[in-house]
Amino acid sequence: MKMKVAINGFGRIGRNFLRCLEGRENTDLEVVAVNDSGGVKQATHLLKYDSILGTFDADIQILDDTTFALNGRPIKVVSGRDPLQLPWKDMGVDMVIEGTGVFLDTIGAGKHLSAGAKKVVITAPAKDKAIPTYVVGVNEGDYDGSAPIVSNASCTTNCLAPFVKVLDESFGIVKGTMTTTHSYTGDQRLLDASHRDLRRARAAALNIVPTSTGAAKAVALVVPSLEGKLTGIALRVPTPNVSVVDLVIQVEKKTFAEEVNAVLREAADTHLKGVLAVTDKPLVSADFRASDESSTIDASLTMVMGDDMVKVVAWYDNEWGYSQRVVDLAELMSKNL
Repeated sequence: MKMKVAINGFGRIGRNFLRCLEGRENTDLEVVAVNDSGGVKQATHLLKYDSILGTFDADIQILDDTTFALNGRPIKVVSGRDPLQLPWKDMGVDMVIEGTGVFLDTIGAGKHLSAGAKKVVITAPAKDKAIPTYVVGVNEGDYDGSAPIVSNASCTTNCLAPFVKVLDESFGIVKGTMTTTHSYTGDQRLLDASHRDLRRARAAALNIVPTSTGAAKAVALVVPSLEGKLTGIALRVPTPNVSVVDLVIQVEKKTFAEEVNAVLREAADTHLKGVLAVTDKPLVSADFRASDESSTIDASLTMVMGDDMVKVVAWYDNEWGYSQRVVDLAELMSKNL
């Protein structure tokens, strides 16, 4: 029997998640509901037609005012701001994909459990230390089914953590900094307007916007040996999708660029296959759109200075690749309901 899934917040990640899931064969998950304030007409239109991903190759039909069919399977559209009022119990929902960016702590995400769901996956960093964080390819093996609410971390942490863990195990990281050159997101402003972050208040498509990111520090949540060793910033740039991490670390073991790439390539070909990739081609951001991997190492940009200062550059589709990992984590959790 398939696990019934509801998506709370049918935005960029919610819709990407559904597209990713639809591309899986033999999945244990079935989306039965989405909570979207725009209603069924808006939900189906934005699912079918996407400015970044293009037209969805799927049969999408509106059945009634609150239901649409995706390739023949009905999905109910509900509209509610309070998770406590959502009909998860009546619908037999097993798991909620929490994609609003609002309910990020135990109290907020826990409302889905009170409404009848058994598990919740938060598609963002949790704001509660009681909620464990899992990054597929790094620490998903630690999941034992006991936590009803988990966080899938951020897209940048999902990019960074897999290859940082490999580097730490191979060379020993002393300390490091990361810069993510990140596509603008819906949190920014199209034109100059009010925002709690004065830099993000400026027009996203017209500026390079420096801003904070907790992605580097959050790596320690899934790789505890790196506690206090990494930090970083983000530069939001005028592109709609695909981002790139630039990591500079000091390592304990002396090395050289070819050895660094060889270690990363071995991981990408073995235990991190499907999560990590390596390319030798001279590519640009558009070439990584809809990349399934969490991160792709740009091998030609790897540098080592003075035997112990290492620079690694990794591309990632901050929507699609991340959503693939949300599916992976949800499938893992479905086996422990």
